[in-house]
Formats: sequence, structure tokens, C-alpha cells
Amino acid sequence: MRLHKFKILLLLLCITSISYAQSYINYDISFPNAVHHEAEIKVSFTKINKGKFSFKMSRTSPGRYAIHEFAKNVYNVKATNSKGEALTITRPNPYQWDVASHDGTVIVTYTLFANRGGGTYAQIDETHAHLNIPATFMFAPSLKETPIQITFNPRKDWKIATQLKPMFDNTYYAPNMQYFMDSPTELSNHLVRSFDVESDGEKLKVKLALHNIGTEAEADEYFEQVKKVVLQQMAVFGELPKFDYGEYVFLACYVPNASGDGMEHRNSTVVTSTRTLAKGGMKGNLGTVSHEFFHAWNVERIRPQSLEPFSFEEANMSGELWFAEGFTSYYTNLFLTRAGLMSQENYINSLNGTFNYVWNSPGRSFFNPIEMSYQAPFVDAATSVDPVNRGNTFISYYSYGSALGLALDLALRNEKGNLNLDDFMKSVWKTYGKKEKPYTVDDLNQALNKYAGKLFGDYFFSHFIYKSAMPNYEPLFKRVGVVLKRDSEKVFLGVSTSNGIVRNNAQIGSPAYKAGINSGDKIIAIDNHVVGNRNSVNTILSNYTIGDTATIQFSRYNQLRTIKVKLIKDPSYTIMTYEKAGLEVTPEMLKNRKEWLDKK
Repeated sequence: MRLHKFKILLLLLCITSISYAQSYINYDISFPNAVHHEAEIKVSFTKINKGKFSFKMSRTSPGRYAIHEFAKNVYNVKATNSKGEALTITRPNPYQWDVASHDGTVIVTYTLFANRGGGTYAQIDETHAHLNIPATFMFAPSLKETPIQITFNPRKDWKIATQLKPMFDNTYYAPNMQYFMDSPTELSNHLVRSFDVESDGEKLKVKLALHNIGTEAEADEYFEQVKKVVLQQMAVFGELPKFDYGEYVFLACYVPNASGDGMEHRNSTVVTSTRTLAKGGMKGNLGTVSHEFFHAWNVERIRPQSLEPFSFEEANMSGELWFAEGFTSYYTNLFLTRAGLMSQENYINSLNGTFNYVWNSPGRSFFNPIEMSYQAPFVDAATSVDPVNRGNTFISYYSYGSALGLALDLALRNEKGNLNLDDFMKSVWKTYGKKEKPYTVDDLNQALNKYAGKLFGDYFFSHFIYKSAMPNYEPLFKRVGVVLKRDSEKVFLGVSTSNGIVRNNAQIGSPAYKAGINSGDKIIAIDNHVVGNRNSVNTILSNYTIGDTATIQFSRYNQLRTIKVKLIKDPSYTIMTYEKAGLEVTPEMLKNRKEWLDKK
């Protein structure tokens, strides 16, 4: 018995020793000046090797691909050693601070200004602290594998919602820098709803942390809708991902001071909107929920090799975003339809915008989907002062990939053997996502070859991914009783206008482009019709027919100019059901549509 007690005592001593030996980076954040959007932050770096020590603010964020320079919102930066003695700080670049010498400990304090409540940045005010971690906390590249403890000091009535692992009181844990930076946190007086899901023999919790101006009943109703989306997505893969701490959390912030956004993370997602649940958010915010949750599989675990490891110091470029973001976009409204939250008619109508944008864009003559994905650092919430020609040269990889996902799904369903995109995604999940094995474009090509045959897979990739051809949608739509038709009467100029002012670069090849009309020009009259508030450019053009020549008077740099344009047929298509088009729909078409759009 004494020997047994001695062994227990020895074990406890060992555990205690290990605990004390464990070195953490310790963060502490408080909000004494929240009314002016400030946080006070302290970070203690210990057991640092001798010599120069560098700490930084991130330049980008998980879920984003552009540079955002979060250091611009940091000031009052000070550093001390373990004795509280001030250390001299130098700045080798705008996002880095260096300490030349120390005693193995560097304690940094600084003030953060934060007033954008979305997925990319941070927002602090009297109502909440909405924290994207890279936009909030400094990090030390040399300590990237050191575990982290963070203590939040919330204001009165604030609760904490995060994917970080709780330790004690308001202190949380992350195993390393990558996980910490990928863990957004919401501190507010939010409502919490959750449900348990059995997945692969394990009970997992899906939670909604809802910061919304509204009622408990609205929260209940909304959460039931979120549950339906979650379960329809689970039905595709047959399981949920194995969330690291057994839980996934939606950090939903629907308040007037938020900005509309969605940002996926490993075990959580940020979904924000100015629409509260009572003012359009009940329906309007579900699309973001659907999109971001699908990322728990597609991008977080079915992950491009080009994003591994994610860099916080430079832009992250990937050629796979047409799949990671685009195919996710294809599924966004599809899941709402399968969940019964969007009618099949409305879903089919919703295809029009994306289809016409991709189909009619001159951008396909410049870049294929892979190269469009490479453009992400320039377009993903990135801004430029100088004018760009994106309208003619770029197609969003979200939209491009969505249009290709639609075509691939319908084409697979047209093959023998009951093929479909759901099962292809499931196969990719089992091969790459579940094993967390990063993939390349060629890996996706080979995966499709394995699933649908080499002839089918190589044809799809050689024509539509490595090149910029477009699938033949008409027979694909016909199989599910959907018609693709072009308006034979509407004319096309090639620019959009507001009060006569041209708001975009003229589309390459359009009458406006050939005539030399540019963004910023002001159209004054078309023939004898003066452009005004009640007589817009589009209103006037509606009286013309295809092939008509119109004389356009416009102003550029305060000089009047006159040109002639020959109006052409509007290239836009309309997508609608056979029923709506007044065409006879067959039982086979309805059966195929049901297999595509019905609840799984």
C-alpha cells in the first residue's frame, strides 16, 4: 500500500514538473477604452534564445489571400524584460519590431484600434469585441510552435465565443501560432444555441453564438434553419469533420455597425451582416452560413497544397481557388434549396446572374480558372488607388468555379452509373480531406479520372480548367427541365450608366468599346433624346432594335463629343424552368431535377 501511494505521489510530482516546465506565450487583452474602439494588449514571450528578437503584426489572414497590413492599427508599442526594465525597440519594416538584447523574456504592450466588424479585421465598441486574431495580436515567428495562453478581460455582461480551448476562467489555449491565428473570437452579450450530431461514432456539437438585436424567438427560428443547412451538408459527405475539440461554432454578428462578411476557420466561422434577423437577416444571412460551413470540408481540410502552410508575412497565392471557393459557391444556394429554405424555382432563377457574368465576360480570353485564382491577392478585399481593367480581364474565381461546378454536376448526372458532384466531392474528401493530405490541380484531375473515367476527367480539365472554353450548358439544363434562352429583342451598348455617367470600362468588343466610350464619360443625349433622371440611357435604348445606328453625344473632360454606334443583340441569357417558359416538361426531366435539388 505504501509503495502504491509512493507511485501516485511520484506521478503527481512528474505531472506538476511537466506543467511548470511547459512554456507558453501569454496574451492578455482588455477594453478600458472600448467606446473609442481601442484595446490594450500585453504579450509575454519567454525562454527566448539570446540575440535579436523579432515580433510582428500579420499582413494577411486565414481565409483571405490579399495583403491587409494590420500593423497600421497598432501604436503605443513598448517592451520590457522580466525585471520590468525598458528595452530599446527598432523597426526594420512597417510590420516588424526588433529588440536587440533581452534576458530571455520580452514583454510587449500596445494599443490596438479596431473598428471594422467583419471576418478580416477587428471591431471594438461598447457592444462587443469582435476579434480576428491576425488583425489583433502580434506574434513571434521564431516561437511559432510554442503553445499559447490568452486571457480575455471582458466588459460587464460579455460572454466569450471562440474555437480556442478553454483552460480556466477567461483563459484559453492554442497549441501553436497557426491554430491561434485561425481562431476568431467574439466577446459580447450574445445568445447561444447548440445541437449534438453523431458522426463517425463520435458526438460533435454545432453551436451558434448570435450577437443580434432581436428576440429569443428569432434566434430559435434562425437556428433551426442553420441546423437544416448543416445536416444537408453532412449528408453529402456522410459525416462531419472531426472538430479538434469536439465543437464547431458560428460566430454570428448581425448588428448595424458590422460589415457584411464571412470567413471560414478550422472549427468555426465568422458570419457578419448589417441585417439583423428582424430586418431581412433571417433569410438574407443564410447564404453566408451555407457557404462558410461547407468550407469546414472544402478548404479547411480538403486543402490546396499551395496554402500549406499559410503565411502571415506575404500574400498567399493559390491556383485552386476555382475549386476551393468556386465549387463552394456552387453549393451555397443548392444547400438552401435542399434544406427547403429556397424554392427550386428561385434557385434556378438565381443561376442567371453568375451564368451571364461568366459566360459573357471577355476575361476568359486572358486567363483560365487557374490563372483567375492567381489574381486573388489583387482582388480579395484588396484595394488600389489606380484604376484597373478588371471588368474586362477578370472573372471572380467564386463565380467562375460556381459555373463550372454546375456544369460538372449536370454533366456527371448525364453519365451512366448515377454519377454526381456530391459523390465526387465525397471521394475527394476521403482521399484528401479526411486524411488532411493537401492536393494540387493535377490531383483533382486524377481524382475525377478515377471517379468518372479518364476520358471524362481529362476532357473536363483540358477544356475548362487548363483552358478557358465553356461547357455546352443547353443539353445539360434540358435534362433537368431547364431552358437556356437569349432575349432576341433587347439591344446592347456595353456600358452601365448612372444619370448618364459611364460607371465601368466599356466591355471589349461592344459597340461602346468600338466607339471609344470610356469610364467617366457623361452621355448627354442619344439622337434627340436627352438623358435625365426620368429618361435613363437604358430607357432610351429600349426603343431601339438590333442593328439600329444611334448618335451619342457625350462629355469628356468638359468637351462635347459625338459618335455613332451600331447596336447589337444583348448577349445575356435567361435560365428558367420548362414550366415557366411554357414548355412541356417530361416525367424523366422532373425525376432528374428531383435527384439534383431535393432533400438528401
